[in-house]
This record gives sequence, C-alpha cells and structure tokens, in this order.
Amino acid sequence: MRLPLTLAILAGVVADLLCLTNANALPHRKIAPKVFIISMFEPEAEIWQRRLPASGMGDLTERKFHLRGLSMLFPYIYCVGDYTICQVVIGEGEINGAATMMSLILSNAFDLRKTYFLISGIAGVNPKHGTLGSVAIVKYAIQVALQYEIDARSMPEHWETGYMAFGTKQPFEYPSILYGTEVFELNESLRDDVFRLAAASDLTDSEDTNMYRLKYVPMGVDYLPATEPPRVIKCDVATSDVYYTGTLLSNAFEKTAAVWTNGSASYCMTAQEDNATLGVLVRSAVEGLVDFGRVIVMRAGSNFDRPPVGVSTYEHLVLLDQNGFHIAIDNLFNTGIEIVKGIIHGWNCKFGKGVAAANYIGDIFGTLGGVPDFGPGVKAQQVKARRVKRRVAVAS
Repeated sequence: MRLPLTLAILAGVVADLLCLTNANALPHRKIAPKVFIISMFEPEAEIWQRRLPASGMGDLTERKFHLRGLSMLFPYIYCVGDYTICQVVIGEGEINGAATMMSLILSNAFDLRKTYFLISGIAGVNPKHGTLGSVAIVKYAIQVALQYEIDARSMPEHWETGYMAFGTKQPFEYPSILYGTEVFELNESLRDDVFRLAAASDLTDSEDTNMYRLKYVPMGVDYLPATEPPRVIKCDVATSDVYYTGTLLSNAFEKTAAVWTNGSASYCMTAQEDNATLGVLVRSAVEGLVDFGRVIVMRAGSNFDRPPVGVSTYEHLVLLDQNGFHIAIDNLFNTGIEIVKGIIHGWNCKFGKGVAAANYIGDIFGTLGGVPDFGPGVKAQQVKARRVKRRVAVAS
C-alpha cells in the first residue's frame, strides 16, 4: 500500500536530478564578464532571459550553473555563450542581497575586477519626481530606515515622524552614531554616460496605467511628474527592508535622504536591497576583487510610494491596481539593454579601461579613499565655515 508514496519520492528524486543535469559545469578558467546583471526576483530576471536573444547580445540561458551560497530560491548563475554578460538573482531584502553578493564575489569562479555591475530592479516611485514606468539612474543610495523608531501613535505631538537618526533626540538630524551603510555614492561620470544610453530607449506605457496617474492631477504642480508619461531620470534610491507606503512615511524618508547627504540626494525610488548590495561591493573593492567605479543602479517605478488625494493608504497599497508592474518590468529591459549594448560595443574605446570618477565614490566612512561630499566630516567643515564667516562679519 506504500507504493504510491514510494513512486512519489522517486519522482521527486528524478526531478531533482534532471534539474541538476540541465545545469552546466563551471568552466576551468575564471569567468570575466563585461556586464553582470543583478536581479532581485524572478520577474526582473525573466525579462532579461526572455528578451535578450532578440537583441543580438546572446542568450542568458545558454550557460547555467550552480554556485554555492546563492539563494535557495535562485541557486544558479546565468551567462551568454561567451560569458560577456552574466546574471544572478540575489533574492529580495537586505540579508538575501548581501548574502548572495558575497557568495558570488568570493566564489573564485569569477574575475570581476573589470566587470560592470548593473543592479536592475523595480521600485516604488516618488510622484514628485517620476511616474509609473519611469526608470531612475542613481547616484546616491540611502538606507533610510536605519534609525531609532518610536511608534507614531506615541511620538511627541509636534513631530512629523517617529523616526530619528541614531545618536539624536529628534527627527531630521544628522546621525552621530554611524554603521557605515547609511549612504553610498556612485560614479557620477558613469551614471551620466549610461543615462545617455538609456535615454535613447523606447519606454513601454499603457492606458490602464495612465488612468491611475490621472488621480494625481488634483494634487498640483508639485505632482506633475506623476501625471506624465514614463521617462529616464537622474535621481536617487532609498533602501528599506520594510515595504512602506503612505505620505507621512515617504515625506519623512525624503527628508532623511536630504539630511544624510547634506541636501545632495533627490529621493525618487524605494527599494529593499541596494545598500546591502553596495555594502558588499565596497568591501570587495577594498580587497581588489571589484571596481566600485563600475557599479550602476537603475530602478523602474512599479507603484507610487504614496497615494493620490481621495485614496487611503490602505486602498493604495492593497485594494487598487496601479497597473505599473508590467510596464516597469518591461522598461527595465528597454533601458537596460541600451546600457549593456553601449558597454559591450564601447569596450575597446572606452568602457574596458573604465570611466574615471570626478566625484567621491564609496561609503560614508571614506573606505575607498577620498573625502565624502556628505557625512560628518563635511558637516563639521560646513559648520566651521559658517562660524568663521560670522566672526569675520563681526570683526568688520
């Protein structure tokens, strides 16, 4: 009577073996991709695997192999036939992102010293800066939820939020206790180069998506970007493991991003992994395993981070379909493929030698050298400069 159970077990074993045999063995030499696409979950990965062959840039499913330490949900690396383009799916959330990236870089399967990392995912979009389907090319990533939090129902009456930075006593002050992952700054020259490549792409849109955009029209000129068709924009990303939504939280994190970058960042996208991924890449750059100047972050808006007037936060998050998911996924590829083509085709004349950064790049500690144009050192210098100016004014 146990035969059906035994057959079921055998069927499962056979399925596992077939899965393993469909994977390739790792090549004997180290793989040195020119572009490594970093996806977070299946839809972001699948769009590249499905549409890349038609671009003439290869087929990511041609090479598929298991790598120890990757996500249990996504245990494979994918590469085109000549290994110039590869892809990993790191999983969602900061812990998954960091664990997978560290496993990838320390695997000894790759030589990543000249590889461009294209972090390509969907995101929440700030309706004051973009719209559903818009694609942001990022300079700053800010870990906005790395703070103290008081339940908003218990916070002082005059406060706008229950979040306050470590070592402070009220919201919207610069943290005096730093963990090191609060802010990352990327290569602005590279960002500008790939922005020009991405801006040449044709973006997907839909009438259903536009119907939800129109709900932001009554909110005035500040929300005009929400009502327009999608486009490629230069702005910055907030990282939080919590998938937050709502005007109060979004406004609070928008101000946090500005304070922590001394007014430099323009908060337009929300994500769950980027600071974790970038933290691993900085540590790896210290060891000479990667070049942090070759990191690109692009995020496509799949949902607004706050509701339009007349819609509750709950309705906005749970009940209403914004119809932004599919066009955001499409536009990740529409813009990303132009970046990939530009890097591959321009390798010998430009990208192979790297794009020199004219700005500071790295974390809040200055780990990779140079002085951050944000951070406590700059803040102290600004305060000192103001004091000197006041003394000069008094003396005169």
